[in-house]
Amino acid sequence: MSSIRAQKDGWEARARIGVVVPHADVGPESEFQAIAPDDVFVHGSRVHFGAMRAGGEMDPKIPHDPVRAFVEPPHIDHAVELLAASPLDAIALGFTSSAYVLGADGEKKLFDRLAQYTRGLPLTGTTAAAVAGFTALDTRRIALVNPPWFDDRLSTLGADYFTEQGFEVVHHGPCGLPSNQKLITPEALSQWIRSTVAEHRPDAVLVAGNGIRAVGVIDALEQELGFAVLTANQVLFWHALHLAGAADAARSITGYGRLFTAEPPGGRA
Repeated sequence: MSSIRAQKDGWEARARIGVVVPHADVGPESEFQAIAPDDVFVHGSRVHFGAMRAGGEMDPKIPHDPVRAFVEPPHIDHAVELLAASPLDAIALGFTSSAYVLGADGEKKLFDRLAQYTRGLPLTGTTAAAVAGFTALDTRRIALVNPPWFDDRLSTLGADYFTEQGFEVVHHGPCGLPSNQKLITPEALSQWIRSTVAEHRPDAVLVAGNGIRAVGVIDALEQELGFAVLTANQVLFWHALHLAGAADAARSITGYGRLFTAEPPGGRA
């Protein structure tokens, strides 16, 4: 009896990462999968976000009430529980602004609450991952480039979050690009960072907001400007891989920043 030569079928996973995203946002899954090695797979779960409409449309500045509501029970709890029922290795929350609004203590309480539904799987979020990334790279002076749909108050809350964690925030603010996910280009984002952030001489910059198109510019900016470049989805994916016990997969990733050569403090959670 002859054997067959089977084609790849998606079951040969080295790691499976689950990600919870706003219902109308494709950014986290798209950028995770762009970075991922061929044998790392991404699985999404969606939660309604009151500041987004069908097709990914948003107001020029998102109100804060829907941001807070996104992480209140029961909807995100159910999404995490359903996602954790799958044979995954880690779960990531693909949302930045809720942690800004909650603050570090509120974010920890959120993680503690969601841990009831994760079936023991490790869980991370964008800002927690960024703290791990900044620490792994031994950076202290940081700049925050926030999406144009964040208002100044939300940006200040983000600066407060990282200041509480012991970092010196040398610059923060919503970037001056169109407040429309589909209109933000790698070229425009790169130019904004060159013209607005580089003069502050940070050790690292975080392009926050999981809905902003950003991972494609990381490598070129690091080579040109000399400081580390982290983005919401890049650092979230890096941290999730390490929490999943897939450090070898993380180390195999090239072209998306020096972060992937670093190990998070404490290793696997």
